[in-house]
Amino acid sequence: MRGYVSCVVACPYEGQIAPEKVADVAARLLEMGCYEISLGDTIGAGTPATITRMLEQVSRKVPVGQLAGHYHDTFGMGVANAHASYEFGLRVFDSSIGGLGGCPYAKGATGNVATEDLVYLFNGIGADTGAQLDALVDVAAWISEQLGRPLGSRVARAVLAKRGVPASV
Repeated sequence: MRGYVSCVVACPYEGQIAPEKVADVAARLLEMGCYEISLGDTIGAGTPATITRMLEQVSRKVPVGQLAGHYHDTFGMGVANAHASYEFGLRVFDSSIGGLGGCPYAKGATGNVATEDLVYLFNGIGADTGAQLDALVDVAAWISEQLGRPLGSRVARAVLAKRGVPASV
């Protein structure tokens, strides 16, 4: 079973979250048998510094190899937070094509960090994702058009612009 901890940096109801509390919850999930714990910046309020502080505390109780990052992009920090987490040692990340998703209980929160944006990052630092960036961009453009919503990926927008596809996608 994979466990999830939401609001690892900030909560729409409680404000800032103490990293030690996140570590306690993650440790409990590990004790209950979770093979991996995904740490979610559910409202997208994290920065590389706050994510790193949280990871420092959690890694005292849960091995880094059993942690995953789940970052939302509300303040445009999803990719930066994934990079900081990668530098910390995490190798598993949740994402969504085109940045789909969101947080219904946090006013103004946007979707998950876009898969295309993470693949571009990881390709750029030499990490093999096994993903085909052009195919991801095509799917992101298609699903955004089907849903009638703006494309939530900066990388997809840039790739499409290079191809001469209108920015309205």
